[in-house]
Amino acid sequence: MADITHLIRVAAPVTTLYPLVATPGGLARWWAEDVESSDPRHARVGFFDRATVYALRLDRADDAVAATWACESGQEWAGTRLEFGLVPSGQDTTVRFVHAAWAAPTDYFHSCNTVWGELMFRLKSEAEGRALGPLFGRTAMSY
Repeated sequence: MADITHLIRVAAPVTTLYPLVATPGGLARWWAEDVESSDPRHARVGFFDRATVYALRLDRADDAVAATWACESGQEWAGTRLEFGLVPSGQDTTVRFVHAAWAAPTDYFHSCNTVWGELMFRLKSEAEGRALGPLFGRTAMSY
């Protein structure tokens, strides 16, 4: 198994970051515009005019310190997890991100690692009030 890991310090409190990583609406503010949800524990994130859709289920939501989304579909994503650990330090928060349990470190895995790095900076900007918007638009990849 292989994991993608990132760590970034954000000049914002946990209470600002938590809804950005633990709700479908929050994901739409920094990750992808195309986020559909019928309830707060499920999200379908679409890319490339919905040619790729990742179905996510919120498996863990721990009082604003952690959120884990189980990936239920998608190229090499099915069976993986998106884990967001939030470690408060005064008014700042350290985000410990893991895209866990990949079957192997394929070329797609490495490509996703690059994209997740960019996404961490978009999350940081959104939380710090300097919104860049989502990396991915509805009809085309913006990266």
